[in-house]
Amino acid sequence: MLIRNVYRTTLFGCRADEPLTEVARQMADKDVGSLAVFDGEELAGLITERDLVRALAAGPDPGSETAAAHAATRVRTASLDEDSQDVAQRMLEAGIRHLPVEDGGRPVGMVSMRDLLALEVWSG
Repeated sequence: MLIRNVYRTTLFGCRADEPLTEVARQMADKDVGSLAVFDGEELAGLITERDLVRALAAGPDPGSETAAAHAATRVRTASLDEDSQDVAQRMLEAGIRHLPVEDGGRPVGMVSMRDLLALEVWSG
């Protein structure tokens, strides 16, 4: 199945300069495990719950640390017309749980490992 039939069409994000406390609040409010990090209109990174835990464990004041300081900046993406199994394989190999989905180089949503697992369960 193509990613266009699986992904979540809402892409929740934050600004690169937002404090980690605000990033955590947004994740909790939206009940998501990651946010796209934007520098203006550009996708600059991806920050996950795991990144927040690592930042807290390192000891800095989460109110003074920014999303950009803890986000993954080498962001892998999926395209709408990619096969879901290929994307799942890429995510497993990279050890990641969330991928922004792009259409013509523009971020349009997010796909998670949970989305892909649900597809397997429901279609099998």
